[in-house]
Amino acid sequence: MTLNTTDAHAPASAAIIEQRTIYPIPHSERMGHPRDLFSVWFGTNTTILTVITGALATVMFHLPLITGCLALLLGNLVGGIFMALHAAQGPRLGVPQMVQTCGQFGSMGAVPMILLVVFIYVGFSASNLVVGGEGLQLALPWLGYTGGVLAVTVLSAFPAFWGYRTIHTITKLISWGCGIAIIWALFCIFGNANAFALLGSFGHTTLSGFMGAVSVAALWQLAYAPYVSDYSRYLPNSKQGARHAFHATYWGSALGTLLPMFLGAILGILTPGGGEVLPTLMQYLGGSGSLIMTMLVIGITVANGMSIYCGSLSSLMLLQMAYPKSHFGVRTRITVTASLMLFVLVLTMLMTHDFMETYTEFLNLLMIIMIPWTSINLIDYYLVQHGSYDVAAFFRPDGGRYGRYNVSALICYALGIAVQIPFVSNHLYTGPMAHLLGDTDISWAVGLVLTSLIYLFMTKKYRPIVPS
Repeated sequence: MTLNTTDAHAPASAAIIEQRTIYPIPHSERMGHPRDLFSVWFGTNTTILTVITGALATVMFHLPLITGCLALLLGNLVGGIFMALHAAQGPRLGVPQMVQTCGQFGSMGAVPMILLVVFIYVGFSASNLVVGGEGLQLALPWLGYTGGVLAVTVLSAFPAFWGYRTIHTITKLISWGCGIAIIWALFCIFGNANAFALLGSFGHTTLSGFMGAVSVAALWQLAYAPYVSDYSRYLPNSKQGARHAFHATYWGSALGTLLPMFLGAILGILTPGGGEVLPTLMQYLGGSGSLIMTMLVIGITVANGMSIYCGSLSSLMLLQMAYPKSHFGVRTRITVTASLMLFVLVLTMLMTHDFMETYTEFLNLLMIIMIPWTSINLIDYYLVQHGSYDVAAFFRPDGGRYGRYNVSALICYALGIAVQIPFVSNHLYTGPMAHLLGDTDISWAVGLVLTSLIYLFMTKKYRPIVPS
């Protein structure tokens, strides 16, 4: 199969729809600087969904403010390392993140991995619509919840349809706008004497609660792992650029997440009965509430557009596997994007009740299925293949040198899920090891370490060396 990679050129303006889809970006079309990734990940994280995720530290795990913020800090700094390690793969290989999965699992073995990741994109997008709809309803009551959800959907369409360069441009603006909004919200709360008094008299520290909050924060970072190369694949390929891409991605994502999560932890304490934190935020913002909330909702539309954009690229790869002789261009991407947006809109209407509980369970499930994939991907890239892949083989029906199925990787993935189960602790299930640890959930850490070791052992022992 010969890939047509010269039928379109990289857009010169953010106002032009991206023409490239899942195929390798030629070196002649590489553009930008790794520092651009800082604003992509800083802006993406300064949203009200990040605020709500931070609120879990106090609402769900009942931690005091200082302990909760320390847990969120630790989780973000640790999880961000693994997330940012994926950033170098985009400039090196020039294809979206999930296309690279064929190099670890084979052309058909990658299908269940990609399907699971599309599920993740859809889940985060639906969560964004729920939170964005509620935020707009609070800021602009005449819209109502349904009107707010529809408005967020429409605003998300621009980054989702226009693609890579548009997203890079908009996140620069969002980084400033939403960053200022978060700082202003913190200023309003700490300037309120009653709020300040409440913050020091809440919750109690437990190991299970602390590790639960660490896990939530780490998983927030790890959940972005399937996104990362999608936004670095146009960058020029160089060793120095790969290092810079890691640092820009890591610090952009970590710093962009911390203040919103700290704000969420504060709001969790100030919210009566552990209810919805967004009305509490509006209460403390006073006269600036509508403006600040609207700004944060605009930020979430960009994050939502990014999820849909990544979902469309992964969906195109599934189509490529089903129809290997076809070439899927921008029209197909737009059609798939529109279909995903419609599906997410319908799904959102089913998520309006008990959102905090639903969202927590989504994160718990995400933790179990994401950890083995990211471990295998990173170990294979850095320690097995050393960044050297036959990219053209990703698009061959037989998988080329990677075959249709990499049995070792698939077994390792299954084992990576299995080793986590005894360490899981939530209100649906508590494993025996988690129970011995005082109902402390460390499944994600166990999964990262053991999956990496198992994959490295199986690859060295059983994987045949195939000449390139």
